Amino acid sequence: MTSARTDRSTESIRPYRIDIPQSDLDDLRARLDRTRWPDDLSATGWAYGVPADYLRDLVHHWRHSYDWRAAEARLNEWPQFTTVIDGTTVHFAHVRSPEPDAVPLIVTHGWPGSIVEFLDIVGPLTDPVAHGGDPADAFHVVLPSIPGFTLSGPPADTGWEPGRVAHAWAELMRRLGYARFGAQGGDWGSAISRELGRAYPDRVVGVHLNLLMGAQATHEPTEEELAALGPGERERTRESWRRWSDWSRDGIGYAILQSTRPQTLAYALTDSPVGQLAWIVEKFQAWTDSERYPEEAVDRDRMLTNVMLYWLTGTAGSAARIYYERGHARGERVARPAEPSAAPTAVAVFPAEISIPLRRHAERTENIVRWTELDRGGHFAAMEEPDLLVADVRAFFRQLREKA
Repeated sequence: MTSARTDRSTESIRPYRIDIPQSDLDDLRARLDRTRWPDDLSATGWAYGVPADYLRDLVHHWRHSYDWRAAEARLNEWPQFTTVIDGTTVHFAHVRSPEPDAVPLIVTHGWPGSIVEFLDIVGPLTDPVAHGGDPADAFHVVLPSIPGFTLSGPPADTGWEPGRVAHAWAELMRRLGYARFGAQGGDWGSAISRELGRAYPDRVVGVHLNLLMGAQATHEPTEEELAALGPGERERTRESWRRWSDWSRDGIGYAILQSTRPQTLAYALTDSPVGQLAWIVEKFQAWTDSERYPEEAVDRDRMLTNVMLYWLTGTAGSAARIYYERGHARGERVARPAEPSAAPTAVAVFPAEISIPLRRHAERTENIVRWTELDRGGHFAAMEEPDLLVADVRAFFRQLREKA
């Protein structure tokens, strides 16, 4: 893999191309061949974790059918670069639109995602005319890898929580010559995009989110609270509480571990490709709009390409640190202002998301100007329902242009 980690100049932006040594791919295949499999309660489905029969089949496909070189070539169609910001190397793709008046847009992934999530949305966003759209809806798209994640590699120091990442993104956009820009994100990308809007309201023209944590019902609503709501909002509040309660009871284990002992976890995931695969694929099953298998919602090879970026870069542990950093952060970077963010904000609510936000709660902290409730899709919106996500992003920024 081409590396720029020795570059410590403050402003340099260097071209980057993914080029994995064949020896790394041979090592992966050998490890897959030597997998030690645990016992499995076959009748429990996904209740205890990833079922062995499903994972064995997926690993067989990974070992014998999946084509990394094809995936690598697809990713390398994007112009990619690295630059050093705040002492750490930041990798990013920068895809400019053919439309000169396109809006700069920085799109941020989360965990356990990567820039692979965005393969199906960059074309429609950057070149709407080629995809049957309006040239006025064009964007110059910047896709950074969060410090610690995949191609950005492990940062040199601690403290890379969302507020610090947001400052790095503002600096990245400055280096690229974008005085004003939009932000889009889900998962940790949502937290980072929100912090961008708060810290740089004069530069961020709008923030589009496909996850909004903190706006869900966090306690079981009382009858008095429900009585004050209309019928639709009443049921939505119940569902928001059910979803949050279920996740808090059965789905939070990964986050607790990553926010307390990410280094211990790193040894297992960095040594075992099947361990890394299982750790990630479980979330694709749980968080997508699927019934039994994640492939009902996302392409199998695309999911494996996402896993490959974590495996080949050895960043399972450093990516997990963002949970620790947010949980242990102190100081101005994570202070929450009492007033809503000044940045115009849109929320696209996908029904299978891990958290169902309530608009009345969201308006306490965000400047909500668009709220869209969609009928399908889950946590990995750009992979599951790229057309719906692109349409809502376009509509939001079109709405901002019309009001300007």
